[in-house]
Amino acid sequence: MQSATFTLSPSLRLPKPRRQSSATLNPRFDPIRASASSKPNNLAPLTNGTLSASLPRRSWSLSSSSSNFKLRPWTSVPLVDSDAGTSRFEVRATAESAEESSESSSMFKTLELGALFGLWYLFNIYFNIYNKQVLKVFPNPVTVTGIQFAVGTALVLSMWGLNLYKKPKVSGAQLAAILPLAVVHTLGNLFTNMSLGKVAVSFTHTIKASEPFFSVILSAMFLGEIPTPWVVASLIPIVGGVGLASVTEASFNWAGFWSAMASNLTNQSRNVLSKKVMVKKEENMDNITLFSIITVMSFFLLTPVAIFMEGVKFTPAALQSAGLNVQEVYFRSLIAALCFHAYQQVSYMILQRVSPVTHSVGNCVKRVVVIVSSVLFFKTPVSPINSLGTGVALAGVFLYSRVKRIKAKPKTA
Repeated sequence: MQSATFTLSPSLRLPKPRRQSSATLNPRFDPIRASASSKPNNLAPLTNGTLSASLPRRSWSLSSSSSNFKLRPWTSVPLVDSDAGTSRFEVRATAESAEESSESSSMFKTLELGALFGLWYLFNIYFNIYNKQVLKVFPNPVTVTGIQFAVGTALVLSMWGLNLYKKPKVSGAQLAAILPLAVVHTLGNLFTNMSLGKVAVSFTHTIKASEPFFSVILSAMFLGEIPTPWVVASLIPIVGGVGLASVTEASFNWAGFWSAMASNLTNQSRNVLSKKVMVKKEENMDNITLFSIITVMSFFLLTPVAIFMEGVKFTPAALQSAGLNVQEVYFRSLIAALCFHAYQQVSYMILQRVSPVTHSVGNCVKRVVVIVSSVLFFKTPVSPINSLGTGVALAGVFLYSRVKRIKAKPKTA
């Protein structure tokens, strides 16, 4: 089809046309391409004295071919996609539900962590009370410690056998690396029981509050970790408080004091060895698995030593001959052993959920709870100066746990 051009030239006097806005033109008018060229109105005098107004000269061209003349749909406004609105609504609803689920999950984790801390403190309290009662009437700390490892071994094997916890596959090389940890772990718990059998529970835990002092020294000697001035300053109230509490302790004796100090040394040696030896751990060697393996190894390490040093004195006949209530001793020993294994297990569970600094602060609070509960239960006589020394030492432990996070600034050349 040929293009057609229409030209309109009116001679009548018409009002001046208004300039059309480009916004009124429909950009979607596709089939017809309209091109308008306008010139400004020219006013020319006519012969009869009148003005002749001419409209702007406009022309329209309609071009198409007979073969491909197709009309496309004419839409004056963009179509609204209802699916897009639905999807936006679904996204917003999904985001809100995700926020609610995250808040509920965070609240659940907080409650779970609080429950674990409560169990940690509760098991510690029961262990120290029942363990002290057993050691009062049965002063054989090696046998008592061996029984505690025996009960812990039975629990570990039961968990592995019932698939409550994954049974690890341990190689001989791993066992050789764990053996030094098991040795110092055994000695640490043995020395603690020796101290508890000699002095009051509160005094033993006051001395054990000086663990950071041994940690700093051993880490500097074997790991090359130089403490910051803040860490060194935090050790002053710890040492001073322990010294003040020791001078004014009513149940003080050197055997209990040095046993508690030896417990600090061995426990912190275990921590240093765990960093130095167990640098590379397998996937199945998490903290709880490592603790379980150490418990089993400690049982086999200590049992022959207990028989050799103290003999077989935990039989019903031996207890009856010593004038003890067999059922009472067995019951208290069992509760103490269960709480002994439970509080260490829960401690590792907490350590997997929080930072070491938070765990250290929690351990400081745990020691305060144990000291206060043991003083109230056993009605331990405590002088004001003794209380002051214990408080200063525990305050130093708390300060140490806080300043331990401060890293030394690297020296610039």
